Amino acid sequence: MATENSNNNPPQTLPPAPSLPQYPEMIMAAIESLNEAGGSNKSSISKHIEETYGNLPAAHMTLLAHHLNRMRQSGELVLVKNNYAKPDPNAPPRRGRGRPPKPKALVPPGAVVAPPRPRGRPPKPRDPFAPPPPLKKKSSGSGRPRGRPPKKAKTTTTTTASAAAPAPRDGSPRGRGRPPKVKPAVSPVVC
Repeated sequence: MATENSNNNPPQTLPPAPSLPQYPEMIMAAIESLNEAGGSNKSSISKHIEETYGNLPAAHMTLLAHHLNRMRQSGELVLVKNNYAKPDPNAPPRRGRGRPPKPKALVPPGAVVAPPRPRGRPPKPRDPFAPPPPLKKKSSGSGRPRGRPPKKAKTTTTTTASAAAPAPRDGSPRGRGRPPKVKPAVSPVVC
C-alpha cells in the first residue's frame, strides 16, 4: 500500500521564486525613475531597488557596488560628484590615457611608401673626391690591452701562516693581527 500512495501523490515542489532582472537593468531603471538632475547616489539607487524588487540576495550592496563600477568603466554610466547618471549622448567620446596617436596620412593606391628613417645620428657627408679613410684597428687609444693586468706569480714558497700576510721588511716572522705597543724601557733611577 505504501507504494500505491507514493505513486499517486506528486512530489512536493517549491513555488518558483520570482526572477529578478539583471543588476544593470535594475540600476538603469532606478536612475530613470528617480530622475534626479545631477544623477543618483548609490544609497538612493539601492533603496529604490529594495523597495521595487523586495527579496534581494544577501550580498546586495556588494553586487550593486560591483555593477556600478563595471558600468562606469564601460561607459554606460557617468560618475559626477559621487552621483551616477546616464552619459550625455551629445558629449564627445571618452578618451583613453596618454597622448592620442598622430593621424596617419592617407596613401593613394599604387604609391610606394619609403622605409622609415633609421635610428641614431646620420653619418657626416663624404667628399666624393677625397681618398677613402685608412682602416683603423680597434684599440682603446693606448698601447695597453683593456682591463686589469693579471697578478704576477709568486716566486718563493712560504708557510701558510706567513702566506696570509706579507713578510716584514726586517726579515723576522710576524704573527697575525696588530703588533703590540712597544713600551719604552725604564732605566733604574739612581739617587
